[in-house]
Amino acid sequence: MQTDTDQYLIQQTLQGDTSAFAKLVDKYQSYVFTIVVRMVKVREEAEEVSQDTFIKAYESLGSFRGESKFSSWLYSIAYRKALDNLRKNKKHKSFQLLEEITESDVGVVENGLQQMETAERKEKIQECIMQLPEVEAALITLYYFEEQSIKELAVVTKLSEENIKVKLYRSRKKLFNLLQPYFVPEKSSTNG
Repeated sequence: MQTDTDQYLIQQTLQGDTSAFAKLVDKYQSYVFTIVVRMVKVREEAEEVSQDTFIKAYESLGSFRGESKFSSWLYSIAYRKALDNLRKNKKHKSFQLLEEITESDVGVVENGLQQMETAERKEKIQECIMQLPEVEAALITLYYFEEQSIKELAVVTKLSEENIKVKLYRSRKKLFNLLQPYFVPEKSSTNG
């Protein structure tokens, strides 16, 4: 058995090897932090929630059955801890309603996103994701950056797959509106 697989590290941790759990923390800490910070929006709170996530994971490791990937199980804990933090702090932000956009507009953004390579553009994307509502920012992060499937997102969020698809669609529309001023070329109103 490989000594760096999640399952091996989980077994070692359950047998009392805390250094094995430290390896799991090293492997997933940036992913967990990214999800949490996009939900709670405050770095210090995100650090605390991330730490709480790993404490909860360590305490609950014996209940991990392996029915889903360890990362999905861990992201589920992070998601729930972030939601708890938001409820505790009663942070509610209002967001503007979105105008209807066409599928071709979404295609323009998706093509533009694929072509982005500069640090400035990547930074703008991160800034715009941070402006999304907490759950939507988490879904976008998990789906596009952590490459979690719709089924895995259902495990993490405890939402139906259909609900996740709707939320992802709406989140993409919101992200499009936020990114539009930066990446979509203006349409000319004059005829050649």
